[in-house]
Amino acid sequence: MFSREESKALRKEFWISFGKSFPRKWILYNTKIKNFSFKFYFDKKKAMVMLDIEDQDLEKRITYYEKMESLKSVLIEHYLPEAIYEDIYFLDNGKEISRIYVLKEGVSIHNKNTWQETMVFLNETMQKFEEFYLDFEDFIKS
Repeated sequence: MFSREESKALRKEFWISFGKSFPRKWILYNTKIKNFSFKFYFDKKKAMVMLDIEDQDLEKRITYYEKMESLKSVLIEHYLPEAIYEDIYFLDNGKEISRIYVLKEGVSIHNKNTWQETMVFLNETMQKFEEFYLDFEDFIKS
């Protein structure tokens, strides 16, 4: 087991290492759509690349999710066949959002032996997500 401090240090080491191994400017938090953002996640059991739609205005959130849903077959057939769509997703804090994500299980931020595999997954998945987003950005924003 790792102490809280050791776990925090490992997380920091992973993300610094990831940034050095795959240096590039991600559009992650810069979609230019409020509360519509790409994110990375890595914990003791899994890694994920996510597109979160977090708008407090339920109508806006539904509109964006429906646009993404209308592109589901394109996303799955041409970019990310493993993509999972969830119109209602609850965060740990109880907040309700919509989420589209790709999941990699069997990896752990506490196990350095899985770091390279995870970094490649995060990098490749995010590149495909970004490519999809850029190809359909005008439709999504309209």
